[in-house]
Amino acid sequence: MKRIILICVAVMALSSCGLYKKYERAEMPFVDSLYRRMDMAPSDTVSTASVSWDEIFTDPVLQEWIRLGLEHNTDMNVAHLKVQESQAYLLAARRALLPGVSFSASGGGFPGSFNAQLGASWETDIFGSLRNSRRKAEAALEQTQAYRHAVQTGLVATIANNYYMLLMLDEQLKISRRTLTTWEENIRAMEALKRAGKTNEAAVLQAKANKLSVEADVLSLEKEILSMENSFCALLGTVPMPIERSTLDKQQLPEKLCAGVPAELLSRRPDVRQAEMTLAQCLYDTNIARAAFYPNLSLSGALGWTTGNGSIVLDPGSLITNLIASLAQPIFNRGALRANKLAAESRYKQALYEFRQSLLDAGVEVNNAISLWETAKKRVEIDKKQIINLQAAVWNTQLLMKHGNANYLEVLTAQKNLLQVELGEVSDRFDEFQSVINLYHALGGGY
Repeated sequence: MKRIILICVAVMALSSCGLYKKYERAEMPFVDSLYRRMDMAPSDTVSTASVSWDEIFTDPVLQEWIRLGLEHNTDMNVAHLKVQESQAYLLAARRALLPGVSFSASGGGFPGSFNAQLGASWETDIFGSLRNSRRKAEAALEQTQAYRHAVQTGLVATIANNYYMLLMLDEQLKISRRTLTTWEENIRAMEALKRAGKTNEAAVLQAKANKLSVEADVLSLEKEILSMENSFCALLGTVPMPIERSTLDKQQLPEKLCAGVPAELLSRRPDVRQAEMTLAQCLYDTNIARAAFYPNLSLSGALGWTTGNGSIVLDPGSLITNLIASLAQPIFNRGALRANKLAAESRYKQALYEFRQSLLDAGVEVNNAISLWETAKKRVEIDKKQIINLQAAVWNTQLLMKHGNANYLEVLTAQKNLLQVELGEVSDRFDEFQSVINLYHALGGGY
């Protein structure tokens, strides 16, 4: 009878080899076509994602804010704790493969009597249920590590983005205040021309209205800067305070950006790795659901002794040894087991689609960041040429108006155009910084 049981167990063990299947990445032939601009991935250049964040963002003030954020940001600290939680689950899954040991002792009803028992139990895991649970826990740990990477990458990008936005607002405020001073000078000049009979009251009133419009813009910028500083502090995990910062003119950007090869997204993009580890967990859930169709073989044993005379010397004759093998096979719940297996297989297919989509989304983000970077660089060059021409136009129209060869509308129009282009140039420079941040983030850098 024992031989028959052993033969049956051996046959079932051989039939369960598929339950030990480890996760292997599915073929993704479209990965090499994710980038529309393959000239951004030269073979002789290091990928931007491989560069440390402090080499991309070289402003020492910004670097200190990033370090402070990585230390105190709430989401970052929660991500660290999630990794610790997954490590604990993995430790439990690994120890589930080891035998369990217990000890019990009691005194008897007679004086000096004593009973003690040492027990052990072990689930053999012939069909891999515990092993798949351990692999699932390993995938879950890697998933939380990818989540921590995602939080860190996103935090570095957000801090840098907010910092450069503050610099942009500072520069726009500087331009607006300078323009406000110019309008005050224009008002005094027009009032003088009015007294000399070279212009009229309408010109003076229009200049004053434009000055008031710029004053309103200055107030709006000051309010926006204060609000941005408060949000910046919340991001860092600190109380509201003034944010020390440099100026936009002192910032330096990498002269060249390289996206690397698209396949690097599989290992660098944290959201892609998260999606892949979800897929791996679903595979192991499927293996566990299949293993539930097979019996569980458990071994347990006990070693005990008793003494009735109070002696502490172990009496070999009082040893009691017990060894039990338990074989449990599901019979009446196959309907539920089959449903669980079908559900697990469905979740695996869903995770496969989501993993594929995460790669497509990553490719879109990289392409958009590259496009923004190229466009912003060209727009900044155009803006600088426009500013030079408009500055000359303002100077010429003011000179012409003083000599009566131009009216006040030409002067006002030239100054308004100059202000708009100067503010637009600052915004385009910010877009250039933002494109570098977006590309660095899209490639999964900062880890």
